[in-house]
Amino acid sequence: MATRAKKAGTKAGSAGATTVKSWSAGKVGSATLDGAPLGDKVKMRLLREAVRMYEANKRQGTHSTKTRGEVNFSERKPYKQKGTGNARRGDFNSPLLRKGGVIFGPRPRDYSYGMPRKALREALRSALAGKLRDGEVGTLQAGFEKPSTKTAASALAALGCDGTACVVLPKHDLTQWKSFRNLRGCTVTRAADLNAHDVLAHRHVVFVDDAWDLVLQRLAGATS
Repeated sequence: MATRAKKAGTKAGSAGATTVKSWSAGKVGSATLDGAPLGDKVKMRLLREAVRMYEANKRQGTHSTKTRGEVNFSERKPYKQKGTGNARRGDFNSPLLRKGGVIFGPRPRDYSYGMPRKALREALRSALAGKLRDGEVGTLQAGFEKPSTKTAASALAALGCDGTACVVLPKHDLTQWKSFRNLRGCTVTRAADLNAHDVLAHRHVVFVDDAWDLVLQRLAGATS
């Protein structure tokens, strides 16, 4: 039992100060992030439910099929009722015929639904805790005087963001947003808008300036 508990604790990771890569003024260093408010446990079932909700809310739901009354065929009787040996058929709109109507086909609908706010906040905590445990979190001191995609790309490369990345800004900054928006696989969002889907949909999460502290304040304020 002791061995099993030890393995489980190692898998969940330990809360507290965590050292991550940091980029500032063209140089790579290290920064310490406080992961204690995120907790130790990564709640996989909750993350699954949250991702399903966010994906469902993005569906347009505009799919549509025509019923028997909507297909554009003649409504005349194809042949006489008796004497042909065929089934009784009133028109060519039957779903049993080629290009006929569709039985119980998809119709326009709204797929969106919601989850409790506490559950969504807890999902964000779990997502960030998992990224922090796996070493896929970085910080960046922007300091851009003007938009520069080249500088933004160099900063992400220096942080080891070889895959997709979610760049979290402390607030809407047009200069920073323009610097990162054109990078392939890079999504830019604000700390106030960050959710579990944004975190899990990208390989790395990079917090610009004091965005990490703002996210923790947002989560701490929600629980107090």
